[in-house]
Amino acid sequence: MDIKLWNDKQEREMYENFGELFAIIKATEKLEKAYVRDIISSSVYEVECQKLIAHFKTLSSTLKYTIPSIEKFHETYKMDCPAAINRLVTSGVPATVEHRAAVAMSSTAAASVVAECVQNFITAMDSLKLNMVAVDQVHPLLSDLSASLNKLTLLGPDFEGKTKMKEWIARLAKMGAADELTEQQARQLHFDLESSYNSFMAALPTAGT
Repeated sequence: MDIKLWNDKQEREMYENFGELFAIIKATEKLEKAYVRDIISSSVYEVECQKLIAHFKTLSSTLKYTIPSIEKFHETYKMDCPAAINRLVTSGVPATVEHRAAVAMSSTAAASVVAECVQNFITAMDSLKLNMVAVDQVHPLLSDLSASLNKLTLLGPDFEGKTKMKEWIARLAKMGAADELTEQQARQLHFDLESSYNSFMAALPTAGT
């Protein structure tokens, strides 16, 4: 005896669209994580992200009466894809495009980013002092710091803080979430953070320049 999963063609198309939407959200989450961990290049990330965003916009437009809220769909199916929801629903553009937009930031916005960088440096260093050395504790802090440094256009691509954080993020990506930094690794990371912070402060323009 055959079991019917849908009653008519329209219902079948609806469930197929649900499945496609689910797949797009999951794929975007994986892509965002791969980009944050420097597993893929910025150019590859941007192309793939633009494709997913385009597919998402087309599909969500088709489903706007069936699924009035993507966030509700995400919650109903317990997807746990916050990065994808941020990229697809909130932002609507790849992270690389957001970073390039920082070139045109006003001085007020630039000051805000400087404050964000300082806060991220301090938070990361303080966390190590509090012995928060598990990968799933350290990785998000370094990712936030790296992202904030990338927003500040006055820092070149070879700036010490950027290269050091990229190296550490790549190293952590090869470890398990529950793995912990050794005492020597934690000490080295704190040294690199402190050194990068000092270089960051030295790179900032002084008043009147």
